[in-house]
Amino acid sequence: MTDAAPTAAQSWKVTLPCTRAEAEALDGDIAAFALMNSPPVLMTSEAAPDDENAWRLDAYFEGEPSPAAIKLLRTLVPSAAGAKPLIEQLPDEDWVTLSQQGLEPVTAGRFHVRNLAADPERSGHINFLIEASRAFGTGQHETTAGCLLMLDRMRRIGMRFGNVADVGTGTGLLAFAALHLWPRAYATASDIDPVAVDISAQNAAANRIPLGRGQGQLALYTAAGVDHPAIATRAPYDLLIANILAGPLIELAPSLCALVDEGGTILLAGLLQEQADAVLTAYRTQGMRLAERSDRGDWPTLRLRKRPAIGWKRPRRIDRQARGEAPGFGSL
Repeated sequence: MTDAAPTAAQSWKVTLPCTRAEAEALDGDIAAFALMNSPPVLMTSEAAPDDENAWRLDAYFEGEPSPAAIKLLRTLVPSAAGAKPLIEQLPDEDWVTLSQQGLEPVTAGRFHVRNLAADPERSGHINFLIEASRAFGTGQHETTAGCLLMLDRMRRIGMRFGNVADVGTGTGLLAFAALHLWPRAYATASDIDPVAVDISAQNAAANRIPLGRGQGQLALYTAAGVDHPAIATRAPYDLLIANILAGPLIELAPSLCALVDEGGTILLAGLLQEQADAVLTAYRTQGMRLAERSDRGDWPTLRLRKRPAIGWKRPRRIDRQARGEAPGFGSL
């Protein structure tokens, strides 16, 4: 099959007025939108310099927003009940960059993630520069920060890894973090979107992450899920990270688990609290057990361990006909 991602949908922006209180209440991620395949990016800002209570909500959509999506957006800002939303079609490839500009740096454990080169580094931390781009994974999303915190904790309790994979890498941030924690590891990162893979390569250069297939280097691939010969060839992995969405996490469970060594670890994120049981069931069926769970708001991060194979209890392996893909999904 081809590695090319589907043609990206045209981007749209919906703007509604709101109050300062409503804007502050929107700090974080909105669970209702997270159930969508392509949830919008929400940004708030002051609308009038002389009125501290006048704010605006901008929602960036991949594809024309449906009436139901606009209705849901209205429920977030009740003060705009009588206002007509401003709906705009945006130039290609601009909306994610626009929505991410001016984000505050994020500190998660030993990691400090800046989105602007002008922001200072933080002493005593591992600093990354992930500038606004057309790919997701700047560290702002609760799931990305949750993964960074879990990786930090895993290192602190003495866990060691020698072969790491990051499926749905987005900007490459989680793969970079893993290589900093375990610098002698082999590392692989993939995304269905070739733009995300290109941006990950640019971010690797900006953060002095060496690219390549050797020890201490990061190999980047464009792939739907894990459907790439090199990803299978570089297996088995003792750490596999997948920060995507609940649907593809469940769909990819057999393929991801088959690539993990016995006793190895899978780190899952991108799911909501109410989706955790379904995701865990899918992975327990494949011989995984829950080792640790950490929640940030509505967003859990799951650390799973693959049970060793013992006689008839050997974990079920990947179907030979499965191609290890979940088309249309990438990192958060």
